[in-house]
Amino acid sequence: MPRSVPPATTRTTTSATGTVSPLLPRPCSVGGRLARLSDMCPPHTIHCGGERILTCRAATERGHTRYNPARYLPAYREARGMDAKVAKRSLGNLTQEEVKSVVDDYVGLHDAGVERKKEHYRQLVNHYYDLVTDFYEWGWGTSFHFAPRRQGESFKASQIRHQHFLADKLSLRPGMQVLDAGCGVGGPMGNLARYSGASFVGVNNNAYQIERAKVHTRDVEALCRFIKSDYMKIPRSDDHYDGAISIEAMPHAPDKTAAYAEIFRVLRPGAGFACYEWCLTDAFDPSNAEHRQIKEGIMTGSALPDIAGTTEVCDAVRAAGFELIESLDLAGESDPETPWYRALQGRDFSLASIPRTPLGRVLTNLILRVAEPLRLAPQGVREVSTFLNWGADTLVEGGRTGIFTPMFYFLARKPLPRGD
Repeated sequence: MPRSVPPATTRTTTSATGTVSPLLPRPCSVGGRLARLSDMCPPHTIHCGGERILTCRAATERGHTRYNPARYLPAYREARGMDAKVAKRSLGNLTQEEVKSVVDDYVGLHDAGVERKKEHYRQLVNHYYDLVTDFYEWGWGTSFHFAPRRQGESFKASQIRHQHFLADKLSLRPGMQVLDAGCGVGGPMGNLARYSGASFVGVNNNAYQIERAKVHTRDVEALCRFIKSDYMKIPRSDDHYDGAISIEAMPHAPDKTAAYAEIFRVLRPGAGFACYEWCLTDAFDPSNAEHRQIKEGIMTGSALPDIAGTTEVCDAVRAAGFELIESLDLAGESDPETPWYRALQGRDFSLASIPRTPLGRVLTNLILRVAEPLRLAPQGVREVSTFLNWGADTLVEGGRTGIFTPMFYFLARKPLPRGD
């Protein structure tokens, strides 16, 4: 039986101190035969398929294979027994020849206006994650989300604490079956399975991300399963799950109420849904040209058809049938000296943080600018880096101006039948 989320007084607060920060590339190789050209991490020579490749010694010694540029080489992949299609991949699920075409399609969709983006949101989001997943893993590891920061706390520690917050709100425990709507590459889901002992089913419509998620959750594979599906139409019967989470994945939905209603459908009565949403705050002024430009940059850099306000999100939760237990903009919970977007400003200096800094983003673009003409990286990959950089800059501005938050939290419950 699901453990019901206890009723509580609805608490809705929206902080004017926005938050923001993107998922950007390390200044190293992405999607090609590009050797590590910077000396930000001591190089280490490995041999693969007769080729000498530079990779990051520290990452290699830690066993973090996601940092290994060698995995992008067809020779490396063929040597590991991958099929011909997989071995030829250059970026995500794409071959070198496909990258430029997909970049053009993605940019074209974003230039088409809100309604067309909503109509073609599956294509928009799939193209986006085929293009950017390797960049994100390179710079952000396995958790593609922000978190309220505490003084002296690392960015990774803040992410894990942010994940555990949802588990505690839902009282997750062994034996529960929990849906993760838009599970990404499985980092948060794996962490929550380890933390709570609950079993998770991750829904993701991007095949490449599911491949990566299976790698990242191998140690808890008994607790983590994946479904390739759009979370707007989950292939499960009604009243199926004991709880649901979604961490910064719902912003891709073309219709908030319909997205929440689908989660409502598959939850058992009394089960809870805990979510982090990207929202415009009450400080956003649609008549302000700077505000509109910041919003557009965030949308383009993150494959969003639009960005809802906090009131719109709460109204959609109720319209879907949920009881809204509480809601709060957690951006205001960050230490004033450590805002959630700090990592994007270059103020959190460490080797791991360099890719997210302005300097790291510039270096990545310079490296790719050299690599593309030399065919060391796929044509179009620099354009991917460019729109991610724009997204990063506008996320910082959204947080600095207080018009945007990536951590509007709500807890909702599917009501029990009357009389229960």
